[in-house]
Amino acid sequence: MDRRQQKTRAAILAAFSALLAERSYNKITVQQIIDRANVGRTTFYDHFATRDDLLKTLCQELFGHIIETAADRTHTHGLSMEGNAPHSVFCHLLQHLQENDNNILGLLTCESSEVFLRYFKDSLNDLIQAQFIAPDQGCGAGSAPPRDFLVNHISGSFVEMVLWWLKGGAKQTPEELDRYFRAVIEPALLYLKPGT
Repeated sequence: MDRRQQKTRAAILAAFSALLAERSYNKITVQQIIDRANVGRTTFYDHFATRDDLLKTLCQELFGHIIETAADRTHTHGLSMEGNAPHSVFCHLLQHLQENDNNILGLLTCESSEVFLRYFKDSLNDLIQAQFIAPDQGCGAGSAPPRDFLVNHISGSFVEMVLWWLKGGAKQTPEELDRYFRAVIEPALLYLKPGT
């Protein structure tokens, strides 16, 4: 994709994000998106097959970036690896959310938030699977809850904590939230460890 195409694609995504901050996803038309992005209908369809395709792309870009960098322990938000770099993947994720790239916090609380919360939770499921479960690892024997139940519980709890944090005015630091979250979620994480 050349630079001009990248610029056009970015304009469409930015226009779509701005519209989502103003109204429900179901009330946004392709015409409104192309008017806001100042592109033609053919240009829109050169980049995105449908409005749903645009939504999926936006979510993948937003959450993919956050999840990938949260999983990458070398990305430290300007903090040195020896110093104050977060040790918890959850703290790292919260720091990314606090930075609010591309108005992600606004999208998580807008009229169309259910769409973004679903993508966010699905992305978290992938992160938790990658960070806490070895590929060939089962989830303990006996009375241990199923692995997919635990992953769903952890990601659902994290999403609810983020919503609680936003509704309360985001007063807590990522480090404080991480401490609260790990205090209540640690028993579930123990079930995901090998040999538990």
